[in-house]
Amino acid sequence: MTSGATALPVNILTGFLGSGKTTLLRRLLASPAFRDTAVLINEFGEVGIDHLLVEALGDTTVLLPSGCICCTIRGDLARAIADLQSRRERGIVPRFRRIIVETTGLADPAPLLATVMLDPVLRHHCRVGNIVATVDGVNGLATLAEHPEAVKQVAVADRLVITKLDLADPGSSALIASSLKRLNPTAAVLHARHGETDVDLLIGQEAWNPEARSAEVGRWLAFETEIGAHRHAGDRRRDEEHPASVHRTRHGADIEAFCITLDRPIEWAAFGIWLTMLLNRHGEKILRIKGIVNILGTSAPVVVQGVQHLVHAPIHLDAWPSGDRRSRLVFILHGLNAEAIRNSLLRFQSLGMSAAAEG
Repeated sequence: MTSGATALPVNILTGFLGSGKTTLLRRLLASPAFRDTAVLINEFGEVGIDHLLVEALGDTTVLLPSGCICCTIRGDLARAIADLQSRRERGIVPRFRRIIVETTGLADPAPLLATVMLDPVLRHHCRVGNIVATVDGVNGLATLAEHPEAVKQVAVADRLVITKLDLADPGSSALIASSLKRLNPTAAVLHARHGETDVDLLIGQEAWNPEARSAEVGRWLAFETEIGAHRHAGDRRRDEEHPASVHRTRHGADIEAFCITLDRPIEWAAFGIWLTMLLNRHGEKILRIKGIVNILGTSAPVVVQGVQHLVHAPIHLDAWPSGDRRSRLVFILHGLNAEAIRNSLLRFQSLGMSAAAEG
């Protein structure tokens, strides 16, 4: 099996119709910084590479001047990635070291993640890289209010790109940025004008590679600190009386981001059973979960993350990002009750701690 360090990262570029996804992708394809990248798209024409001099490598594949390999997807994604990787190993195409998959404007990214994580062939050679979602800087608020597909795309992302800032009113783009942080407080928010943005953070710095893990965890843990500063005194008294607290933000009537903070170490087996049962029953309503967990009997934390029914393999950090060693779990929910999730976790932890004490 390929190790995590050598597996090909598959990055997903998503975004609602008209959100500037194609403009952003066109910029990436023209950049020499991405010469070692393979891009899977729906149609060449949509990306607008006709003005570039290209070398045909096959019926569905072209080599761009930047060195990027660009392929159209025919059939399912797993077959397209496997075929591209096979041609890479046989020397038919240059040896790319990352893949970017562009989704359609109405796509739910979760099935693409499932393909990479669960396909019996791909999971031995590939891993999920960054999930990037574009949001229209002019019409983004209306899109999020009217289209649940756009909300899902934003909720599962590691990187959010507000596009069309050359056309947007500064006040409007600021409102969109604030809305995105409420909807997905763990994602880095970037800005793009004419498709130009921080491409290194966008794709080059993968959210979960070994060098970036601690910084990435620190970025999204700031969510708990930020909303904790705005709690009123009654909430603080409640936190002192309970071993776990819930801090939340809302986006619309039924989308909620919240953080459960646990002061006591977690019994790992009980936590694993609880998380498995929770996602099995409510996975469609849990758009995203990220957490740093203080495991009973260990000195360093474990990072967990999932999208709907999918759970990534736990990541063991070498050390805590800061002196705060509390467990923190950030959820983005669609129509679930935060307090009910908190209470169920506490019940499982009580059972796990009792079993550990008896053992």
